[in-house]
Amino acid sequence: MKANIYWKKPLFSNTLTLYSKDQPLGYIKEKTFSSSVYGQLNGKQYIFKTRGFFSQKTKIIDGSSNKSIGEISYNSWMSKANILLGNKLVKWKYNNMWHTKWIVQHTEETIIKYASSSTRGTIVTNTDDEVLLLSGLYIKNYYMQWIAVLIAIMVPLLITNS
Repeated sequence: MKANIYWKKPLFSNTLTLYSKDQPLGYIKEKTFSSSVYGQLNGKQYIFKTRGFFSQKTKIIDGSSNKSIGEISYNSWMSKANILLGNKLVKWKYNNMWHTKWIVQHTEETIIKYASSSTRGTIVTNTDDEVLLLSGLYIKNYYMQWIAVLIAIMVPLLITNS
């Protein structure tokens, strides 16, 4: 199945909404001060729960059964991730130096392509796997949050040391 999907996330919003032909398909919603992020696509619900501090991993939970179905592990450079669903390993990585394009691959075949600006983006997919599509967006959002935290820490340090 080939699909074109787009998403919007208003500035300062905690909800990213997915659309196809102006019809809402689903969302990813963060809860303030929570390690859990909730996603829903085509009626299927998932929870992304992140654990750890320096070596974080995210557990993917099926929202209807509340059972773990996978895990996301991140690399130190915030440029790649692995998504493990059962015994299927899928790779996530940025596809350009500006970090505005990224892909999800399985055995070197690109199955989902993403492109974004700060508040919107597009998705071209060859799969109807909801959890993979949401995981690709979740990882991008996860890395953007870490970059924001690093900037928030570094700017005051640079200013006080000037």
